[in-house]
Amino acid sequence: MTVDDTREARTEAVRALEAEFGELITRFRRIISDNANRVSPGMLPGAYKVFTTIVRRESITLSALAESLMADKGQISRTVRELEQLGLIERTPDPDDGRSSLLSPTARGLERLAEARAPQESSLLVALEDWPIDDIRNLSHLLHALTAGESPGR
Repeated sequence: MTVDDTREARTEAVRALEAEFGELITRFRRIISDNANRVSPGMLPGAYKVFTTIVRRESITLSALAESLMADKGQISRTVRELEQLGLIERTPDPDDGRSSLLSPTARGLERLAEARAPQESSLLVALEDWPIDDIRNLSHLLHALTAGESPGR
């Protein structure tokens, strides 16, 4: 154990990291809220999250969507109906299970999402413009390890 690797130093470093994550989360919440409003004025961030999850998955059942988002199936169902009424998503029969439907983005939904994301799409690229590419790759590697609950394995 080095001098810097004491329990106190580690706790202080983790607290600083937690504070930075807090700032990052606040910034992303603002971006998500702005994007949601650009997709459809008055859209709540939760509905935007449901919509972008459907877009990312390309097609997903309601049950799998609720499980993926760790959310109440009833609430997800209501949000899905709202997204359908806005013309952002559509239901098609699930070929593997006749009792359920697959949720997919519509062409209009994909277009609205692209328009909503456009204003800040390059902001991360601009923010990291002066960073060495190895630092960007290392940050990605470390964040992946953290979210996966793994050791970064240097």
